Amino acid sequence: MNDSKQQNASELIERVVAINRVSKTVKGGKRFRFSVLVVVGDGESKVGLGMGKAREISEAVRKGMESAKKAMVEMKHHGKTIPHPIVGRYGSTEVLLRPAYDGTGVIAGGVVRAIMELGGVKDVMTKVVARSNNPINVARATFSAIGAMRTRDEIFSLRGKKNPEVAEAKSNG
Repeated sequence: MNDSKQQNASELIERVVAINRVSKTVKGGKRFRFSVLVVVGDGESKVGLGMGKAREISEAVRKGMESAKKAMVEMKHHGKTIPHPIVGRYGSTEVLLRPAYDGTGVIAGGVVRAIMELGGVKDVMTKVVARSNNPINVARATFSAIGAMRTRDEIFSLRGKKNPEVAEAKSNG
């Protein structure tokens, strides 16, 4: 069991999306520390977000990766895109995620692009509507949208429909 966890950990892709230097003023001067925002994912469906803080960047990145691995969530897919349009909110930040046709690619800015690519989404259009363009708030709003996503099967079962394949065939044909 321990070997499988190590194997899964080695397959994860990590991306540092934001590094922030913060300082604390003390009697002798300023003490600098680093705050790092890290996204990890398997490139298929699992993605996680973590923060790490330390005196050195490498230590902060390591802490952020550990935090992100603990906070991984399953991302819903419909083929290479997301199942439906959705808005994620965190603070004053809104992130709009819209499904896209095959071949469109990931149309997104920095933080959202990293999350979508590491979550295995190949075709999606996004827009960040923010009064504050803070990368931490953008990432948390994106994860809010990911958490609220439903697959087509889940939506059909919530509505009491019995055969989603028939409904898909009618919409395609």
